[in-house]
Amino acid sequence: MSFTKAFIPYGGYWSTPFCRWQGSLSQQHSIRLAGQVAKGFLDKRKIAPETFDGLVLGLTVTQRQSFYGGPWLAGLTGATSVSGTTVSQACATSARVLLTAAMELEAGLRQCVLGVGCDRTSNGPHLYYPDPKGPGGMGEGENPVWDNFNRDPFAGEAMIQTAENVAREAGITREEQDEVTLLRYRQYQDALASDRAFQRRYMVPVELGSGKKATVVAVDEGGHPITPEGLASLRPVVDGGTVTYGTQTFPADGNAGMCVCTRARAEQLSVDKKVVIQLVAFGEARVKKAFMPMAVVPAARQAVERAGIEIKDCRAIKTHNPFAVNDVYFSRQTGVGPEAVNHFGSPLVWGHPQGPTGLRATIELIEELVAAGGGYGLFSGCAAGDTAMAVVVKVG
Repeated sequence: MSFTKAFIPYGGYWSTPFCRWQGSLSQQHSIRLAGQVAKGFLDKRKIAPETFDGLVLGLTVTQRQSFYGGPWLAGLTGATSVSGTTVSQACATSARVLLTAAMELEAGLRQCVLGVGCDRTSNGPHLYYPDPKGPGGMGEGENPVWDNFNRDPFAGEAMIQTAENVAREAGITREEQDEVTLLRYRQYQDALASDRAFQRRYMVPVELGSGKKATVVAVDEGGHPITPEGLASLRPVVDGGTVTYGTQTFPADGNAGMCVCTRARAEQLSVDKKVVIQLVAFGEARVKKAFMPMAVVPAARQAVERAGIEIKDCRAIKTHNPFAVNDVYFSRQTGVGPEAVNHFGSPLVWGHPQGPTGLRATIELIEELVAAGGGYGLFSGCAAGDTAMAVVVKVG
């Protein structure tokens, strides 16, 4: 689907630092925290809550009373007259948030939508499904985060196995995965250069607690230095496989948000009216069972086709890469060299809180394009169920 009415004000977005699970954000209610951060961001930018006539919340991990979803988050930001919807599509949730907002604008239902993605993979809920007819009346339990990482109910395999399946079929070696991981780590260092100059364009600190016990989370947490020797020392997670803990991402906590609005409203809210950012097109795809990393390619191709361009026309490309396998496969299939993708970082290195992951990647994509003087940008990322979604933006 392509769009003509969906724009993003320059600077009308944020991401918190991402913290590896069981880190500084592990005890924070993800919706409450997202509301706190969103309100602080809007206050700092002097954007009145009444500016928004819609909200889309992306959430994949249930939190206490998340039944109230979008309207609750809207209320926490001060937009008490705004309704809102909640969407969940695993790691493609952020792209679905943007698509939902863009569709409402295209249909003329909204003028300015706040899209927010948030998740806390730490300390996920433990669900119990009653079954009075079970043995002794016992029901069944589920850990939504861990159990779904480890088994797709349709394909019947763990997420890591989908990476191994693609590596085996495409002939992707352990050495190629290590090489791409080292490259992604070096690219992330560029975002940390000059006292995190790149990240400071969009990243907001999170204030926790008050008084003497107050703390501030200002930088990503949980990433480890990556070296050739360190990667080489790791054993594959799956016996006989190629993927190690070093060549896959890690679960994390955090949130991100983005204003999506009409061109006129975007100009009003932009920190630089000369920068025009447009959501141009979306794509999605599903591939054969248990081959999830492959889906990024057809999703990307569909998105650029709908945008009326080719992948080679994209000045910047970001991927959601839970496995290094994803990026090796993407480069092979598209002809785009791995060094041309994921400048300044990617989920492989800065973590994976699911709901906000794609929003942060899209924000970094926009900032990269602005620094480069404009052009088309592509984000494509896989998701559970052997699916993927892609977004094309244009910065002028």
